Amino acid sequence: MADRAPPPTRADFRMVRRIPTRWMDNDHYGHVNNVTYYSYFDTAVNGWLMEATATDIRELPAIGIVAETSCRFLQELSFPDEIHAGLACEKLGTSSVIYRVGLFRGDDNGACAVGRFVHVYIDAVTRQVVAMPEAIRTAVAGLPGCA
Repeated sequence: MADRAPPPTRADFRMVRRIPTRWMDNDHYGHVNNVTYYSYFDTAVNGWLMEATATDIRELPAIGIVAETSCRFLQELSFPDEIHAGLACEKLGTSSVIYRVGLFRGDDNGACAVGRFVHVYIDAVTRQVVAMPEAIRTAVAGLPGCA
């Protein structure tokens, strides 16, 4: 595992969104279930996009679908932790964007999890791949890694 990049810190993310854990997020083992982390990624990215574009992204002629996700688990999260989700960009393409998402417990500096979240833009009606809406492109271009 020596080829892995070191875990990110809070300083690696300029944009951070607060996400509270919920009672139902914990599994039988007393920590947030692994599938819930993907929900946090989706909530962080899409909530940020709505705020950054001042648009209901569900109403755009092109919508972002999740084509790929992954998560590197580093520390447990558990209810009632408050999560801070940091957003950065790995790659901005014509019709897709690769986000990097760091999940942090409260004010902790070290990430509990690091995610990769890929949006591909498709026409809302035909479901064919299309160029990313300009409002989305402008917002994403301001994230660390995309400048």
